[in-house]
Amino acid sequence: MALEMFRKEETLAMRKKLIGQSCRLFYSDDPVKIVRARGQYLYDENGKRYLDCISNVQHVGHCHPSITQAATTQMELLNANSRFLHDNIVQYAGRLAATLPDKLRVFYFVNSGSEANDLALRLAHQYTQHEDVIVLDHAYHGHLTSLIDISPYKFQKLTGQKEWVHVAPIPDTYRGIFREDHPNPAQAYADTVKDVIDKVHQKGRKVSAFFSESLPSVGGQILLPKGYSTKVAEYVRSAGGVFVADEVQTGFGRVGSHFWAFQLQGDDFSPDIVTMGKPMGNGHPLSCVATTAEIAGAFTANGVEYFNTFGGNPVSCAIGLAVLDVIEKEDLRGNSSRVGGHLLDRLRELQTKHPIIGDVRGVGLFVGLEMVTDKEQRTPATDAAAQVVRRLKEEYICVSTDGPWENIVKFKPPMCFSMEDADLVADRIHHILTDRNPMNERTCNTQPNRLSPNRVPVVMLHHADTKLIIT
Repeated sequence: MALEMFRKEETLAMRKKLIGQSCRLFYSDDPVKIVRARGQYLYDENGKRYLDCISNVQHVGHCHPSITQAATTQMELLNANSRFLHDNIVQYAGRLAATLPDKLRVFYFVNSGSEANDLALRLAHQYTQHEDVIVLDHAYHGHLTSLIDISPYKFQKLTGQKEWVHVAPIPDTYRGIFREDHPNPAQAYADTVKDVIDKVHQKGRKVSAFFSESLPSVGGQILLPKGYSTKVAEYVRSAGGVFVADEVQTGFGRVGSHFWAFQLQGDDFSPDIVTMGKPMGNGHPLSCVATTAEIAGAFTANGVEYFNTFGGNPVSCAIGLAVLDVIEKEDLRGNSSRVGGHLLDRLRELQTKHPIIGDVRGVGLFVGLEMVTDKEQRTPATDAAAQVVRRLKEEYICVSTDGPWENIVKFKPPMCFSMEDADLVADRIHHILTDRNPMNERTCNTQPNRLSPNRVPVVMLHHADTKLIIT
């Protein structure tokens, strides 16, 4: 039986009445009602087609027939508790293991990136028997209480920083303390983490983990300087902690050249724990934690069984296997490199024509366009970025913004994004910026939680009784 279809106004009214208002919509002033999708395209209730530059979750494309077929075939056969022995979970774990460094050979399947990151915290605490965690400024790792505690993007707006959480500067070579003209930004930013570790030890505390996205996303589509993670891992492990790589946003070939974004740091680098999620099930709730036998052994030794009702069920694993098949068969990593490279080239061409574009950065189909009102001062153009998002919506292109000042237009589309799509986006942005040139004169009237838009501190340590900022 077909479900009843409401008019857009009715749906919006019912949503406002029935759904918590903190669950916000894209384009909240005039939401788009999407009723179907295919590939990189969304369709509203009137049949209007939108180019989707937002949905990194639908990794291989909306409603991919191979994924829906795998799901329905397995669902018609069996979907059971993961305590029953079944082939799918071990086949899937084996396929994932083949993409990771040799030492990462133990897997725990869960249902969301937040679940995965919460479990990673538990593994780190159990293995090290330490409590304290180091994170990057403006990081976001999930919506559970434990993850809000380690997400400056969230806790700065809520209850504040816990004494066991320590914040290091984000390694942003465009806006940060060590910029593109620094001779060795990787070492310089890694040394700020060492400074944080030293401060932790001075307080008589011990580090459990350094927790970081392999490419900070909410922080502004940041590319970590090569060698940064290797050096940070050295410092953290020397302090008795472990390195956790959050690949929830960036894994499964989005960067093109590699399957995992942490691999951009070099062949000699391997995290101790890797979390994965969003693109893993192409929209189906599926996520995972990969770790070493030693860390998993310590978790087992606590004597408490870990059980997840739905994690690793036969349907989820069938979908996960199908996603891996599509990535390989359709050469989506290659497509990400080719199309992402072309999009970067087109946006950098626009950068030479429009002073409001301060920086263009990215790798594969992980791209950010940073807008500024003054190229020398790098003043965030928050209002202008929001206007570009609204104008692109009018052109039936869906994008959004990120970063501490929401001045970075981000692109993380489905991996089937095409050259023609990239050209369309670049052409429309050029038209918008040309048409709305007065935006170049707008000033930023949105500030982040506490920092100057032009510099961030070398070390930030917030505690109940102290606040130290060294610039």
